[in-house]
Amino acid sequence: MHNKVVHTLVRAFNELGLPALRFNFRGVGDSQGSYGGGEGEAADLLAVAAHARQTHPHAAIWLAGFSFGAVIAARTAAEIRAARLVCVAPAVNVLGETLRTRPTMPWLIVQGDADEIVPIADVRAWVAANQPGPELLELPGVGHFFHGALVTLRKLIVDKCGPAADN
Repeated sequence: MHNKVVHTLVRAFNELGLPALRFNFRGVGDSQGSYGGGEGEAADLLAVAAHARQTHPHAAIWLAGFSFGAVIAARTAAEIRAARLVCVAPAVNVLGETLRTRPTMPWLIVQGDADEIVPIADVRAWVAANQPGPELLELPGVGHFFHGALVTLRKLIVDKCGPAADN
């Protein structure tokens, strides 16, 4: 997954001492298959999580996603029994119907209020429809790809998800 927001998520997780696994959904990059309307991509994430549980049976699984991947992470978090969920600019305007099962783990959403792809109003409405649930952090003047705000994004995730956040 060659995307600077995804790389920033990986750096934040690594800074927190967590290993991170990046992957492409079906039909993206060199992966096989074709777009699955969100259901197929959720199956992809479930398979990745099952593999992670097999290879690291005692590790807690944290999920994070950007845009389309953020919605898929939110859709599967309860089934995966993720310990934490981080969604960055979730593409709720594409796949944002109310979740079948609301995540109950700590859930952070980071959204730029100048996002040109996912309108902030749509994210606010999605958050409101999924209460109790996510903490929404809005970054003023930030667009979908977090140009000029990647360091801020990384620091926010580390601060909100690190050991000090649990106290």
